[in-house]
Amino acid sequence: MTGLYAHLSKLWREKPEELKQLMRKRLIEWRKQPAVVRVEKPLRLDRARSLGYRDKQGYVVLRVRVRRGGFARPRPRSGRRPKALGVVKHKVNVSMKEEAINRAKKKYPNLYPLGAYWVASDALYKWYEVIMVDPHHPSVISDRNLSLPAKIR
Repeated sequence: MTGLYAHLSKLWREKPEELKQLMRKRLIEWRKQPAVVRVEKPLRLDRARSLGYRDKQGYVVLRVRVRRGGFARPRPRSGRRPKALGVVKHKVNVSMKEEAINRAKKKYPNLYPLGAYWVASDALYKWYEVIMVDPHHPSVISDRNLSLPAKIR
């Protein structure tokens, strides 16, 4: 007999048709949203819990959008402003997951990332959920099971 989290991970691995249709609708909405969005609850509860997520104050879940494709983009020849070049979107030795974590850290510098996991992808973007924790929140400080680096506490 398997538990709830085992069933959830199996559901995400096998992806039944209902889940595919639901995700297709969600992706249409997500494309219109900003790149880093704070969400109420994690979409993949099994993965979030394995990273250390608890449903209490001090824990923050962010959905981060990262553009797909390799890091080596040809530099456009015609003139345009540096922001619109699209050359420095990806770094050489940084995975898209790490890139999502870095973008979340840039948006919320007071929070500490516990980890991230893949949620969805389409032809242009990949979405990751990043689990972050506020190391100075009283409920997090009193949590003995959470092990944060000493310099953060």
